[in-house]
Amino acid sequence: MNPNSELAFFCLLVKQGSLAATAREMNLTPPAVTKRLAQIEERLGVRLLNRTTRRLSLTNEGEVYFANAQRILGDIEEMESLVSGSRAVPKGLLRVNAPLGFGRSYIGPAISAFTKRYPDVEVQLQLTDRPVSLPDEAIDVAIRFGEIPDSRLIAKKIAANRRLLCASPLYLKSHGRPESPADLARHECIVLRQNESAYGMWRLSRGKQGETVKVRGKLSTNDGEVALNWALDGLGILMRAEWDVAKYLRSGRLEHLLPDYETPAADIYAVYLERLNLSAKVSFFIDHLREFLSTHADSPESRKSRW
Repeated sequence: MNPNSELAFFCLLVKQGSLAATAREMNLTPPAVTKRLAQIEERLGVRLLNRTTRRLSLTNEGEVYFANAQRILGDIEEMESLVSGSRAVPKGLLRVNAPLGFGRSYIGPAISAFTKRYPDVEVQLQLTDRPVSLPDEAIDVAIRFGEIPDSRLIAKKIAANRRLLCASPLYLKSHGRPESPADLARHECIVLRQNESAYGMWRLSRGKQGETVKVRGKLSTNDGEVALNWALDGLGILMRAEWDVAKYLRSGRLEHLLPDYETPAADIYAVYLERLNLSAKVSFFIDHLREFLSTHADSPESRKSRW
């Protein structure tokens, strides 16, 4: 068995957390995965994993093996990027993570166009409702909104994006239109519980003046599409990303509220580990995303795109 292949197999096994999940990922049978693990342990003469019917756990020797395997695989990938990057031919496996709604609407179609353009690249797209931790997950590029706090990561902006306050004409007819941020506290607001952010705290600013309003309402959810549908049904005021509400603002099904105030930026970034900075598949993919979004992005105004 190739040593590099052994390391990659073991890291995948630990990250998947079970023999069955690893078997599905590798398109093997669970007995084949068990046999491969046993061969590694027999060759090393130590037990690396404790097995139960539900999960796997690392032994002391397994923890040492796993930590060094991750480091070695990272060094190999960095070395290959340095050697082959000058050829600028994207190929190999590219693992991408993106938020659910934006991933379905934009990243999925962008990947479809990318693989037609670069057929030597195999792409795995993972859509999640929470951002993944790149150092801990087998992800090459993650799509994130807003500021990126982790200094270990490189973040490249691929599109500008605003958060907008909006409501349906039906809601505004029944409840009136807020004239200032303070008015929001008296309205029914639809609140998204996402990304561990402060629940129901909406920040708005005009010039150098900023206000934080604690909003309330009967409805809250962790799903952006559900929240948007509630707003379309006239059930409250919503703060939502421009890409998601643009077509409804154009059609008049939603109206932009407090347009003189700004909300926290939600610019869209492609995020990756520093060791992939010279990777052709990563750099070509990010350039492709910028190009794709510049021509396919939605806008609240006809004949105009902010992206």
